[in-house]
Amino acid sequence: MLSKFLFSAIATAALWSPAIAQNAAPGANSAGDTLILEMNKAFKRGDKNRLAQLLPQAKGHALEPWAAYWELKARLADANGQEVQDFLTRYAGSYQEDRLRNDWLLLLGQRRDWEAFAAEHPQFRMGDDREVRCYALLVEHLQTPGTAANSARIAEEVKKTWFSQRDADDGCTTAAGRMVGTKNLTADDVWQKARLATEANRPRAVRDAVAIVSPESVGLVTELFNSPVKFLAGNSMALRKARKEVAALALIRMAASDADGAANMMDTKWGNQLTSEERNWVWGVIGKQTATRLGNVPGSQALGYFSRVSKESDLTDDMLGWKVRAALRAGSQPNWAAVLSGINAMSPDARNEPTWSYWKARALLATAPATSPPAAGTGTITISPQRAEALALLQSIASVRGFYEQLALEELGQKITVPARPAQLSAEEKEGARLNVGLNRAAYAIAIGLRPEGVREWNYSTNLAKPGGLNDRELLAAAQFACDRQIWDRCINTSERTKREMDFEQRFPMPFRETVVKRSQGISLDPAYVYGLIRQESRFIMDARSGVGASGLMQVMPATARWTAKKIGLEGFTADQINDRDTNITIGTAYLKLALDDLGGSMAMAAAAYNAGPGRPRTWRNGPVLDAAIWAENVPFSETRDYVKKVLSNTTNYAAILSGQPQSLKARLGTVGPRDAAQPDPDKTLP
Repeated sequence: MLSKFLFSAIATAALWSPAIAQNAAPGANSAGDTLILEMNKAFKRGDKNRLAQLLPQAKGHALEPWAAYWELKARLADANGQEVQDFLTRYAGSYQEDRLRNDWLLLLGQRRDWEAFAAEHPQFRMGDDREVRCYALLVEHLQTPGTAANSARIAEEVKKTWFSQRDADDGCTTAAGRMVGTKNLTADDVWQKARLATEANRPRAVRDAVAIVSPESVGLVTELFNSPVKFLAGNSMALRKARKEVAALALIRMAASDADGAANMMDTKWGNQLTSEERNWVWGVIGKQTATRLGNVPGSQALGYFSRVSKESDLTDDMLGWKVRAALRAGSQPNWAAVLSGINAMSPDARNEPTWSYWKARALLATAPATSPPAAGTGTITISPQRAEALALLQSIASVRGFYEQLALEELGQKITVPARPAQLSAEEKEGARLNVGLNRAAYAIAIGLRPEGVREWNYSTNLAKPGGLNDRELLAAAQFACDRQIWDRCINTSERTKREMDFEQRFPMPFRETVVKRSQGISLDPAYVYGLIRQESRFIMDARSGVGASGLMQVMPATARWTAKKIGLEGFTADQINDRDTNITIGTAYLKLALDDLGGSMAMAAAAYNAGPGRPRTWRNGPVLDAAIWAENVPFSETRDYVKKVLSNTTNYAAILSGQPQSLKARLGTVGPRDAAQPDPDKTLP
């Protein structure tokens, strides 16, 4: 395997500056690789002394920039500016240089060293750290106040960046506090941030926001998070504005676990004490929380709460998205008027997402006449404006790129087929990728087991190293560089970033084809479905590990593996076999087949079961019979919702590749509804 990572002499020479020697390949100097791995472990445990001791021995290694980064990062708080500048100069142009610059800018911001921050920030290439961005906006405001229009621009960007941060951070909180102090942001803006943080269950971020406009109320945040019901039921609450704002936070917190109880509180005590905007927000949260109870609560009940909102523009895009989802499953037929109302109230960015473009088009088609009456004196019948808008929306997204893009194709009467391959990469294009310093160093890191570091450097090299990232042809060449080295996750992710040219062989590779196809067909399972799931689960990384303990190509949990092995009679199975390729495929496909059979052959529900366990889709299927696309969009967990859609989209594309025939995503989706009473009871032992 390691031989696949060998770099040619010319690539090796290009890997780093001529003054620094370079290892030829992972494993070529196993002692050097062992040293790098030991330094990585020392960095993770914060052992500054060990890092300093080992760093001189890393000189000349292919991953020397990583070793130097770890050593300096571990003691950055105590380093002086000259040491930082020496590092930035020595490793100029590298990911590690800009990564350390990012870390240094954060430290300068925390120290309020605005002069040094302003001097260094223009060199920051990645530009993807929101906290650094907030510091930069604050520095711009402090150093060049400018016109009212300029201050308003800065304040709006601070607000947008701050609102997008789930967790508390110093940069955006400090910048927002400054904008409030100069009256460029309002107290209402700050309370909105506190509400967003409350919804996200981030009490520290709530306290930080409240401290800006109502320091005396900060202590109440802990109380309302501990017991919102007790907090709201108290009779001694003063009715000062700040306290009523805090009451809105408590109602939002309560709605997370008891939406109906929060609604009762609104009706009996708090609704008339809040402002119209606050009431709308709280009703939006109550509607959202009710809408997420798929299978237990009809969509019409959530719509009832959303109907209490007097001004939909007061709601966030997330709330409006859940209003639309509730409207889609409001009964035997979607409430298309509510679908349109919710989508039209979204921000332009949200409305343009494929999800909402598709459902708006469906709503328009469902509610609009097919034709318009003939114009006076012409006798000519024309397509209605609503239908024309719907078709334009579908055409704007229709492609094989994803779930809703594929559904849009089918709405337009087309099927999913394999697109023509782009022109072959030229020798020069391949050479450009082969000589790319960052790609080589990333591949080396991945090869010796430093996958997180390698992935970060790879992504930087393709996305951020130059403005706008690599162009389509460069991305195809970089993807092929990864494919040739069987770094399948980088192969896929890099190829997916092309905008105009699409190479399905890169985007949908089929490693281990003989094993996957033979095993799948042997248990009457569609190989395309298996490949669609593996692509989403592990990107074909055989030693993949999830945060909850799932392992291998098909990300099997140890307990599930043991249960499945016993179920299928796999003798002598032990947990350490999970990462064996063939064993992992055997167990993963067996479990998928068992889940599929248990859920009536529904690929959508079986994918949800694979991701979230079978108990949840068994509950989520209750209610009216739904178009499975509507059911999938209503899955309450964002991770599982995204997973189901991607697995089914992947499956359809793999089927087109494997069969060579046009495919239908709609046919694979079908419908989802309650279990047929005539069918066998569900297997309650299925983990």
